[in-house]
Amino acid sequence: MPRTSLPVMMAALLMLSACDRDMMSEVGFRLPEGDAVAGRESFLYMQCNQCHTVYGEDLPAIPFEEPPYVTLGGPVTKVKTYGELITAIINPSHELAEGYAEEQVSQDGESNMYVYNRYMTVQELIDIVMFLQPHYDVVVPEYHYRVYPRR
Repeated sequence: MPRTSLPVMMAALLMLSACDRDMMSEVGFRLPEGDAVAGRESFLYMQCNQCHTVYGEDLPAIPFEEPPYVTLGGPVTKVKTYGELITAIINPSHELAEGYAEEQVSQDGESNMYVYNRYMTVQELIDIVMFLQPHYDVVVPEYHYRVYPRR
C-alpha cells in the first residue's frame, strides 16, 4: 500500500466519524415560540412543583408531599439554552442537577424525575420551556486573584 493512501484513509475515517455526530447535532433545531403563562399552567398540571421550585415564582404546595428540593432558575454562570431546557425535560438523566445530594436527584445514576414523553404534548413542552427560561439570571462569576508582593 502506498504511503500516501494511509493519511487519506485516516482523514476519510475521521470525516465519517464526524458525520455520526452531526446526525445528533442540535444545529438547526428550533421549536416555535411558546406561551409562558400556559407553560406555568402545564408545570403545575404535571405537578413539576412536587420536586421543583422556580426561582422568583410563588408556586402552590402539593398537599401531603415533601417540599420541593431542586430549584430551577436563579443565578447561573452561563446561559441556560433552549436546547438544554428541552433536553432536561425529555431526557432528565442526560445531566443530573449539581449541588444536591445524589440520593435526592438520582437512583443508580438515573434521574428521579418522571419522564413525561408519552404524556406531554409538544406544545406543553414548548410552553414549559418558555415559562422557565426567563427565570435564569446569568451572572459573572467572581474571581479573586492572589497578589504576590514584589521583591
